[in-house]
Amino acid sequence: MALTLAGLAADRPLGLRVLTGEDGLDRPIGWVHPTELTDPQAFLEGGELLLTTGLALAEDTAPAYVRRLVAAGVAGLGFGVGLSHESVPRSLVATAAEVGLPVLEVARETPFIAITRAVSRAVAADEYATTVRIGRAQQELTRTAVGKGGPAGVLRKLAKLVDGWVLLFERTTVAEAAPAGAREYGTLLREELERLRTGTRVFALDGHEVVLQTLDTAARRVLAVGTGTPLDTAGRHIVNTAVSVLSLALEQDRAQAAARQALRTGLLELLSGGQAELALRVLETTGGEPPRAPWSVLVFLGPPAARRKLLEALDGEVFAARSGSSVVAFGGGAVVDTVAEAALRIGGLHGGVAGPVPAEDFAAGLEQAELAARAAEAEDKILISAAEHTGRGLLSLIDPTVAQAFAHGLLAPLRRHDETGRGDLVASLRCWLEHHGHWDVAAARLGVHRHTLRNRITKVQELLGRDLDSPGVRAELWVALQA
Repeated sequence: MALTLAGLAADRPLGLRVLTGEDGLDRPIGWVHPTELTDPQAFLEGGELLLTTGLALAEDTAPAYVRRLVAAGVAGLGFGVGLSHESVPRSLVATAAEVGLPVLEVARETPFIAITRAVSRAVAADEYATTVRIGRAQQELTRTAVGKGGPAGVLRKLAKLVDGWVLLFERTTVAEAAPAGAREYGTLLREELERLRTGTRVFALDGHEVVLQTLDTAARRVLAVGTGTPLDTAGRHIVNTAVSVLSLALEQDRAQAAARQALRTGLLELLSGGQAELALRVLETTGGEPPRAPWSVLVFLGPPAARRKLLEALDGEVFAARSGSSVVAFGGGAVVDTVAEAALRIGGLHGGVAGPVPAEDFAAGLEQAELAARAAEAEDKILISAAEHTGRGLLSLIDPTVAQAFAHGLLAPLRRHDETGRGDLVASLRCWLEHHGHWDVAAARLGVHRHTLRNRITKVQELLGRDLDSPGVRAELWVALQA
């Protein structure tokens, strides 16, 4: 921290006495400049402690002298007594008090060089501390960027280093925030973001100094840094370092994401071509965890931006890849719910789902899911199952009256049973057929134990007197359930 006038006055060996300007003693001292000139403005930069013995000053010239020093922006005035003047001129003290200029009386026993040395040591220590702080911050930011933290980690580290908040924008949308509560500033910054095209912009917002810095003009990425007080030299260097490492981290992330997507698209092509064993082996070799078969296969259609957001949302959650103008995802368990919820949040997407299918039947499942996705797009629905779409296609060939009579007769025993409140046979049969007789998946979708589902399907067979292992019987029941 820079040496202030108060800190210098507290240095007892110097024997300085504050005559006036107590309210300005918190001013930092940039340097010390001894001079006997009555107008030293041309030789000053501002922030100096000016030292003089008043050799050329008198009671009548002192007031104008003080005002010139204030105009030059000096931090304070040190007046040496016992040489040209036995005491500091009264008019000088009065004028300094009027304009708020701190005046320190320097005893004859205190050489000006002693004050210069004290300030010089403090300035050197402050510069060293600043250099050390910048160096450590650069190391921390770099380690974070190249480690597992990535861009989000860099933002969190930067917020701590500057004791403020940090936002990363993609256009006018907040992509990352540190801390999380800083997202509330996103809306307030929108107008300033629209004004910024490239470079840096600094302004005040709700008592904070905010620095906006463009990172990537093509992607319209902007870094926003807010602090309670203006950034000092170290703070500005730290932000500049963060801008550099963040730009590199974002570019690295983008390149890695593109490589991952290319790999997944290639694996998808292997699966579609019947090379399931090879695809899974490649996935394991590249550090991926192959989902356990059988798989539900999902295909989503929609605008390019919506498909890109879906891929981003599913990254790390499920296996998803581009396939032409669609997004394909597959997996076991709750993959359907995960993908459908993400698509619903994003909006503008229409999907189809098939399966579960074994790995070797992936191509067939993909084709069924694509057909269902096109049907969902045509009907403006978020998701349609392949089983539902197939049933609709067959029903379109049957007279509705005939189809309803057929369904009523076939399913009557099940509906009578359900009306007694002794079970949900119709719903259980529909779900079981929809999931190709997969007990665990169907039971999970129904929210019951697989043994409960097995008992219900056994009851269905008893009531209908038909073998549900027969593909023909299953087809008839599915058509009846759609009628």
